[in-house]
Amino acid sequence: MWVLAQYINNGTKLGWLIDRKERKIYIYRSDNKIKELDNPSTLSGEDILSGFVLDLSSIW
Repeated sequence: MWVLAQYINNGTKLGWLIDRKERKIYIYRSDNKIKELDNPSTLSGEDILSGFVLDLSSIW
C-alpha cells in the first residue's frame, strides 16, 4: 500500500490494490481517501478512465 500512496502523492489520480486472497479492492484517489470494496464483480475506471470496466470474475 505504501507504493500506491507514493504514486498518488506524485500525481497519479487513481490506483487499485487487488487482494485476491481476501477478495477486496482498495481504491486510492488523489484526494488521499482510500475506499475498500468487498468482493466486487467489476471495477470501474470512473471518470479517470471513462468507459473502462474490469471484469473481476477471472481474478477471483
